[in-house]
Amino acid sequence: MNILVLNGSPAGTNSITLQTVNYIEKFFPEQHFDVLHVGQRIKSMEKDFALCAQALAAADLILFCYPVYTFLAPAQLHRFIELMKEKGPDLTGKFAAQITTSKHFYDVTAHRFIEDNCRDLGLVCLQGLSADMDDLLTEKGQKQALDYFRFLLWQTGEPADAAPEKDPAAVAPAKEPADAAPAKTQDGRVVIVTDAAPDDAELQAMIARFTARMPRPTDVVNLREFSFAGGCLGCFRCAADGTCVYKDGFDTFLRTRIQTADATVYAYRIKDHSMGSLFKTYDDRQFCNGHRTVTMGKPVAYLVAGGLAAEPNLQLLMESRAQVGGNFLAGIAVSTDVPEAVDRTADTLEYAIAHQLQLPANFYGVGGLKIFRDLIYQMQGLMREDHRFYKSHGFYDDFPQKRKGRIAAMYLVGGMMKNKKLRKKMGNKMTEGMMLPYQKIMKKAEKERGRS
Repeated sequence: MNILVLNGSPAGTNSITLQTVNYIEKFFPEQHFDVLHVGQRIKSMEKDFALCAQALAAADLILFCYPVYTFLAPAQLHRFIELMKEKGPDLTGKFAAQITTSKHFYDVTAHRFIEDNCRDLGLVCLQGLSADMDDLLTEKGQKQALDYFRFLLWQTGEPADAAPEKDPAAVAPAKEPADAAPAKTQDGRVVIVTDAAPDDAELQAMIARFTARMPRPTDVVNLREFSFAGGCLGCFRCAADGTCVYKDGFDTFLRTRIQTADATVYAYRIKDHSMGSLFKTYDDRQFCNGHRTVTMGKPVAYLVAGGLAAEPNLQLLMESRAQVGGNFLAGIAVSTDVPEAVDRTADTLEYAIAHQLQLPANFYGVGGLKIFRDLIYQMQGLMREDHRFYKSHGFYDDFPQKRKGRIAAMYLVGGMMKNKKLRKKMGNKMTEGMMLPYQKIMKKAEKERGRS
């Protein structure tokens, strides 16, 4: 596959974001990567766009690669998108994705900006990777980068030849809807939590289609069949020992029927711009689990009946809920979409389960979880179960005051930058120096690829 990388960083080859692409490229030599240094050479591209147009026309996948600048992509990449619309070829039907690095401050708005412009150009938008600037320097970040690219290839229908030995076999994306229910061949279980009314034929049909499509057992749990004693009272009883003051059996119901599944699907009809009061009762009764992300690492999906396109706040809620919970959002199938949207959501969920797919959290996930982390740390005397959970999962390990070495190094660099003579002598050495740890990672990747 011909992959055109649009490097939107003004740092050019010294872009930290580009290092993620360089790292991926070493493990996927069968894919052809071509890089346009858009951020560094935008002035020359304004004068002559011909070579850029040729590269765009030849690409199967256009990969936007950029650091997040002030809520969005850099101005140079903005200008290139303008040139794509003014002078570029017809890109209808080609794939587009994005890789960004930032400290997760409004990376979501940057990604939405690229997605909106890709749709203007007729491109098929695929999920992007929102990484921290330092992610590639860790084994976890390196794995997430490769896992993301395998998932990206799967979305395009390309084989992921660089899958690790222990990975399950790749699951092919949906091509045609299933005419008959496939045999349940996979281990594990998916739970569908719904409040579907018996006469809601539209939502019931979506659930039935999803169940037929999944290759592993599905368990449909209808909240209408559970006798809630009442809504959450905010009494904090569950914060102390993990149990609810109500004796209606909700704790057991939640932990045995729902949280034991490998993935959760929420199926509901939009009511009053939300999921409705019954679903809200279910959510509120999980008060402690809103802090303790007990299903972390397990993917989620949604089946929604109604006009979700007109409900941006509800869309935000669903994405944020998955992000803060550490759950990969496999898809949101809406009744107003084509029926095959349910199939794509089921296939993506199956891929996420089979490959234990976990990608970096974006601004919603990182920011939301840190707010909870700081709150729980201060309230640990009361919220003991939460504190125990956060401590055992290492949520306190990234307190900034613990990174004394980095703080000291920044004092040193800051002092050097204040000296005019040193600053002039350093010139462009700052960005070159930032590349040193990434160069070590690239050499390590070459050795690992050579052994495989």
